[in-house]
Amino acid sequence: MKNEKYIFRRFVAGFIDYSIIFSLTYYYIYNFGSLNDEGAYTVNGIKTLPILFFWFVYFCIIETYFSSTLGNFIVRLKSVDLQTENKITLKQSFLRHIVDFLDMFFFGLVAIIIIKNSDESQRLGDLLAKTKVVKDQ
Repeated sequence: MKNEKYIFRRFVAGFIDYSIIFSLTYYYIYNFGSLNDEGAYTVNGIKTLPILFFWFVYFCIIETYFSSTLGNFIVRLKSVDLQTENKITLKQSFLRHIVDFLDMFFFGLVAIIIIKNSDESQRLGDLLAKTKVVKDQ
C-alpha cells in the first residue's frame, strides 16, 4: 500500500505555523527592538533569546506533548516515530524542525521533492529525525 503524501495539508500546516512564528517575532522585535540607522527595528545579543525560546516551545515542546503543532492539528496531521508510530521525542521534534529552513527553500520545493521521492513520505527533517507525518484520527 502506498503512503499518503499529504503535501497540500503539510503546506497549509507549515503556512499556519510559520505565520504564527513570524507574527510573534515581528511583534517582539517591534516592541523590544531598537531602531537602527536604516529605520528598521532590530534585536541583538541576549534580546534574541526570547525568539529562539518561543520557536523551541512552539515547535518542539508543543509537538512533543500534543503530537502536532497548531497547523498540523488544524489540518488533522500528526508526527510519529518512523518505526513504532508512537509519539515523537523532544530530540526527534528538534531534529525535525532544525532543518525547516532547508525544507522550505524555494517555497517548499525542496520538501515537496523529498516527500514525493520518499517511501514513507518524509521531508528532510523527518529523515533526519526518523519520523513521519500521518493523518490524525
